[in-house]
Amino acid sequence: MHQITLRYFASARAAAGTETEIRTAPTPADALAKASEDYGAEFTRIVGISSLLLNGTPLAKEATETELTDAATLDVLPPFAGG
Repeated sequence: MHQITLRYFASARAAAGTETEIRTAPTPADALAKASEDYGAEFTRIVGISSLLLNGTPLAKEATETELTDAATLDVLPPFAGG
C-alpha cells in the first residue's frame, strides 16, 4: 500500500467537498473506488468523465490499475467549459 495525494478540480472538488486528500491504496483505481464510496454517485459520475493525471502525466482509464509508487499525486480534472 502506498500513499497517494488526490487533487480534485472544479465539479470533482464540489462533489467531494474537498480540494485535496491523502489516501492509502495500491493503485489509483483503488484510491478512486474508496473516494467514490465516501462521496457517492455524483462524485463517481464526475470521475468517470474526468481526465486523470498521475504525477503530471496523463493516465488512461485502463491504466488506473498500475501499482502506485510512494508520494504519488493523482489529479482529477473534469471537463471544463469556456475557452
